[in-house]
Amino acid sequence: MTTPFPFTAVVGQDDLRLALLLNAVSPSVGGVLVRGEKGTAKSTAVRALTSLLPEVAVVPGCRFSCDPASPDPGCPDGPHEGGGGGTSRPARMVELPVGASEDRLVGALDIERALAEGVKAFEPGLLAAAHRGILYVDEVNLLHDHLVDLLLDAAAMGASYVEREGVSVRHAARFLLVGTMNPEEGELRPQLLDRFGLTVEVAASREPDQRVEVVRRRLAYDDDPAGFAARWADEEAAVRQRIVAARELLPSVRLGDAALRQIAATCAAFEVDGMRADIVMARTATALAAWAGRTDVLAEDVRQAALLALPHRRRRNPFDAPGLDEDKLDQTLEEFGGDDDPDPDGDGGGPGGGGGQPGPDEGPADGGAGAAPPEAGEGEPAPGEAGEQSPVRAAEPFRTRVLSVPGIGEGAAGRRSRARTEHGRTTGARRPEGALTKLHLAATVRAAAPHQRARGRSGRGLVVRRDDLRQATREGREGNLVLFVVDASGSMAARQRMSAVKGAVLSLLLDAYQRRDKVGLVTFRGSAAEVALPPTSSVDAAAARLESLPTGGRTPLAAGLLKAHDVLRVERLRDPARRALVVVVTDGRATGGPEPVALAARAARLFAAEGIASVVVDCESGPVRLGLAGQLAGELGGTAVTLDELRADSIAGLVKDVQRRAA
Repeated sequence: MTTPFPFTAVVGQDDLRLALLLNAVSPSVGGVLVRGEKGTAKSTAVRALTSLLPEVAVVPGCRFSCDPASPDPGCPDGPHEGGGGGTSRPARMVELPVGASEDRLVGALDIERALAEGVKAFEPGLLAAAHRGILYVDEVNLLHDHLVDLLLDAAAMGASYVEREGVSVRHAARFLLVGTMNPEEGELRPQLLDRFGLTVEVAASREPDQRVEVVRRRLAYDDDPAGFAARWADEEAAVRQRIVAARELLPSVRLGDAALRQIAATCAAFEVDGMRADIVMARTATALAAWAGRTDVLAEDVRQAALLALPHRRRRNPFDAPGLDEDKLDQTLEEFGGDDDPDPDGDGGGPGGGGGQPGPDEGPADGGAGAAPPEAGEGEPAPGEAGEQSPVRAAEPFRTRVLSVPGIGEGAAGRRSRARTEHGRTTGARRPEGALTKLHLAATVRAAAPHQRARGRSGRGLVVRRDDLRQATREGREGNLVLFVVDASGSMAARQRMSAVKGAVLSLLLDAYQRRDKVGLVTFRGSAAEVALPPTSSVDAAAARLESLPTGGRTPLAAGLLKAHDVLRVERLRDPARRALVVVVTDGRATGGPEPVALAARAARLFAAEGIASVVVDCESGPVRLGLAGQLAGELGGTAVTLDELRADSIAGLVKDVQRRAA
């Protein structure tokens, strides 16, 4: 086995190292979420931490790593006698793959033995293997939502529960949870972010000397892993001893009223939801004091705890960047740093933490279309005008109607279109193709019942064989690829009009985030089209590209459609199960290239021939309307909606939905 890369040899990433060490000292801090660009040693640092953890004593033969000094009374392999002899082994790091199933995570019951023999034959999952060690999830933002929920529930409760067909199994599952992610590939939902105790942002150093040292150490490790590890062995041993000493000191650390008041005031000043942030900050500050060899929590511990525990809890929607205003933090700590209680009736130090003044990362209160009024002399350019207009700000987003792909798919779990999934309502039964995950009990009994006499049944029990087992087929919702094809030509360039268009697309992006879709962005103007954003799970990136979208020039509608068709063709090769929904945002005009109208019609018919679901958002305005967007929708084989009909509370949209269902 390859020698692990020494933790002490990881260059830079001081916040990451500190966050991991604090969780090693006090696992109750709640784990670490590591956010950063690719190639920044996120995984290297996490894997190297394992060698620093002290060995754990376990009950011999227990698959759930029970502590012989205080075994779990509900252990499925128990009961164990307390105080008995045990064996020691190194702490484990268990890695949860992105494509893991629920059974792989929580464990699986042998349904055949449970039905035929009435015994709980349980095969432990990764949560059991990680007990008293590290559970590492690389690319945690790509993990299915229901697996993230199960994972975080187990981390919060310290136990895993498996409930299947009336059979219940519970076992201890206390571990140091570490997740890494690249924000470019999509964000975690705010409620899931909140479940991680600490978060750190990592980025590659821009200092040449530090980059040289990183390369030098990596090459040295590749040339002689064992020798490289031996070179750092003494430093690792010192860190390991410091962790042990901090763990022993931790129960003696005193969190005074002054520090606790600073923690509460800081969380109130930054308006974080709930009380989890306060508790995490308190545990982190205590661990910081123990790590420093102190028995009192100081203001510097509270400040460092806030920098690690609060940035990801400030995120309220997908387009908010995580972060913390350090000036505001210092002001709050100074204001509440005294030993005396603050004046409860005073104006300063209330929950607003500064008289309700917005922080520098909060932006102006008015983010609507009126924030960027047209300048004097600017009007809508004539169709075909070649001048480029500067980007305008999007109007305030709104709740949109549900746009879905017709039929039933089999894509990744989400919340948009109907699909056959592992979770949802039961619609039927079938023979299992692999391991049985969801038993259809009635269908299994029906399959086994006719063969009981031939199988020699003599008692009351049902004789069940593997061929009798039936897998439940379930219908839920899937996430789709929502590909936006946005007209950025001169006919769309009027400020008020383009602001409304961007607001509509931003609203659809928010909807895609909530429904766990992938998104892509194709724009067309002038004489060509471009892929502004290849398909990705990062709605943030799509919103950023939309915000900086310039407009002007002719309308090469055909080029935009053909470019979108190429994007879908490539994406089908990468992810054939994920169905696409194409959203074309245009007024329907086509003015770019030879025979633009005929060429656009032929391009649109490619989508119809392949059965690609599409919606045209009609952006035409004014008293005289040509209805070109409706004609385009007909060629695409899709539907057309106006900007007003796109709103969820639109009466016209509701009527249209009823008519479509009736048809």
